[in-house]
Amino acid sequence: MDGPAPRRRSLSDRRLPRASDVDAGGANRSSACAPGARATPAPVAEPRGAAALAEAYDFCSRLARTHYENFTIASWLMPRAMRKHMHAIYAYARMADDFADEEHDPAKLDEWERELDLAYAGAPRHPVFVALADTARRFAIPRQPFADLLKAFRSDLEFRGFETIGDLLEYSRYSANPVGRLVLYLFGYGDAERQQLADKVCSGLQLANFWQDIAIDLDKGRVYLPRQDLARFGVSLDELRLHHTNSSFIALMRHEAAGARELLVAGAALARMVDRRLGRDIMMFAGGGLAILNAIERAGYDVFRQRPALGKLDYLRLGWRALRGRLET
Repeated sequence: MDGPAPRRRSLSDRRLPRASDVDAGGANRSSACAPGARATPAPVAEPRGAAALAEAYDFCSRLARTHYENFTIASWLMPRAMRKHMHAIYAYARMADDFADEEHDPAKLDEWERELDLAYAGAPRHPVFVALADTARRFAIPRQPFADLLKAFRSDLEFRGFETIGDLLEYSRYSANPVGRLVLYLFGYGDAERQQLADKVCSGLQLANFWQDIAIDLDKGRVYLPRQDLARFGVSLDELRLHHTNSSFIALMRHEAAGARELLVAGAALARMVDRRLGRDIMMFAGGGLAILNAIERAGYDVFRQRPALGKLDYLRLGWRALRGRLET
């Protein structure tokens, strides 16, 4: 499950490929969650001309494949007929994320939401929304998950950190969890039980991302560690900025990693409640989050000296485990 969210090239990557990496003409300028309840079909666009629709999906696919190894692996695990729809969802989130993270432009996020409204009114204009409107119509996807992502991107523009872990998980509700719910809709699952399990996977993976990237986020002026937890374990912001990996910081990191691990393990139960191939995808992402947490532990929780990243062999192992229906331990 993808989460959608923010910048490095690994399974934990919150950075999606930039919209600018694919030009309007298609040239790649880069180098490189038993069937549940279905939602009522949304009043989005009727099918467009086959050629125009194919071009729109091609645009989204090029964007999704640009510089994002993790998404490529996840797409490979999905049924071929489903990939273009996943690409449309991904392209929507990618471009909105760039408006916030790269361009810091709230006006563009507002315009993106107007384009979303047009798509659900049956009059999409931008190629991403031509494809997205078709996907939403085919799979009865409601507007809310797409709008939730925009709420998270807007909050990123005025980042103030988080007082409690509950506040951070509320952020994940909008920034990560909608992606898992969107994937469930693609496979025909719209019930609350499966969505709640998907939320656990997405939130747990995002937390693992945050704990992996503490040093990188500090350089951007962002601290995702809850202020209440920092105070509880006696870790100051100054110590964080000085990259002190003392006993207090290690105790804090053990606590945060345990919370993320609990979410990932609980959410992985979703894999047994869905289509087999979707189950593999879920195992891939839940396992990926657990692998990140294991890497942090192996580093002695020192996320400052070197970022605890996953290598090619880790990706291969995750893919192999997912194909066999096994979760990273």
